[in-house]
Amino acid sequence: MAGENGFIGSIDQGTTSTRFIIYDHDARAVASHQVEFTQFYPEAGRLEKELSGGRSHFVESCGLPISTYFSAMKLLWLMENVDAVKDGIKKGDAIFGTIDTWLIWNMTGGSNGGLHVTDVTNASRTMLMNLKTLSWDEDTIKTLGIPAEILPKIVSNSEVIGEICKGWPIPGIKIAGCLGDQHAAMLGQACKKGEAKSTYGTGAFILLNTGDVPIKSGHGLLTTLSYKLGPQAKTNYALEGSIAIAGAAVQWLRDSLGIIKSASEIEDLAAMVESTGGVYFVPAFNGLFAPWWREDARGVCIGITRFTNKSHIARAVLESMCFQVKDVLDSMNKDAGEKGSLDNEKGEFLLRVDGGATANNLLMQIQADLMGTPVVRPVDIETTALGAAYAAGLAVGFWKEEDIFESGDKSKNSKVFRPVMEEATRKKKVESWCKAVERTFDLADLSL
Repeated sequence: MAGENGFIGSIDQGTTSTRFIIYDHDARAVASHQVEFTQFYPEAGRLEKELSGGRSHFVESCGLPISTYFSAMKLLWLMENVDAVKDGIKKGDAIFGTIDTWLIWNMTGGSNGGLHVTDVTNASRTMLMNLKTLSWDEDTIKTLGIPAEILPKIVSNSEVIGEICKGWPIPGIKIAGCLGDQHAAMLGQACKKGEAKSTYGTGAFILLNTGDVPIKSGHGLLTTLSYKLGPQAKTNYALEGSIAIAGAAVQWLRDSLGIIKSASEIEDLAAMVESTGGVYFVPAFNGLFAPWWREDARGVCIGITRFTNKSHIARAVLESMCFQVKDVLDSMNKDAGEKGSLDNEKGEFLLRVDGGATANNLLMQIQADLMGTPVVRPVDIETTALGAAYAAGLAVGFWKEEDIFESGDKSKNSKVFRPVMEEATRKKKVESWCKAVERTFDLADLSL
């Protein structure tokens, strides 16, 4: 939303927290506030046996495999199991949307005339939108039995959607930008065609901008959108790999095990040892995402000896985040093939990184070591919120596209982490990680 006094406000609605950041015309954060909250996970399992295409039944239209992670499966469960939802749909007073839909609906009036919309990137995460037409896929919603009238209107990422209504502290302010979390980070990192980034938050999201051509992955990645900067603008597509548990593993060490008192303590704790001592941790708490897509996977910690201590485990948790990112990037590289989509003009792949966890210097160095390529961290690591601000600023003329994509000042003060690990060590560690991942499969029934 754009302020008349030359500021852009951005709501960063994450999985575990809500953050509001105000940016000036130089895209500098001048004020922010954050509140954490509890999240609840869906039960893994169900579905897919009823459809002829199995887990890949809707991939051609939406680019996604069937998974409880995406909105359609949650909606089906609500329609089948919650009487209030069933009755509401029958009466015509129930509507559906992702969290951005709910926020915009409330800020524009709620039950008193609130706007029922979503954007193309959030819509692309529901399993219900056709990637090519950017509209709700008629065959999909018919197959799933979802009434079209409960779905929101789909808009671009950068356009004036409406205004904040009376009753809020800032009525009359335009709501002009809306993007999904990882897509906003793509824009915040100014990733053009052929450029990739990884956002480290509760989970981790790695995206490669493939330009106006959607590329079908043969290695477990998703075909999705990067962004669409206006109703008439070209659509930028992307290959994406989602990692369910990244920073959430650190929160688990803090909240469930009590090994650390704050998330920031993990860096010092892990730095007390030079290696994990042969310990490998795979945080498959609720299954594994790309490139495995195994809902039957559960977390494991292997290689423990009598000499293993909490520093080894802390370092293994950090390594787990980096190994997962490497796995996705390797798959992305294979999909890109001979196009060289992951190479910059110097022939060296640079992974752009952002998100709260990138403040951890040890994590970034481990990432560079395990990949064998440099990692670049911008000055402002909260690029998700910045991307949303960029989208809104473009829509109201606060910024132009060249201000975002052509500015040479952005990378000047970036921190570059270069690999120092020997290739033989890296190869051995990757082999051990693969063994650890295999141990997580087919463990869903352990809780019975």
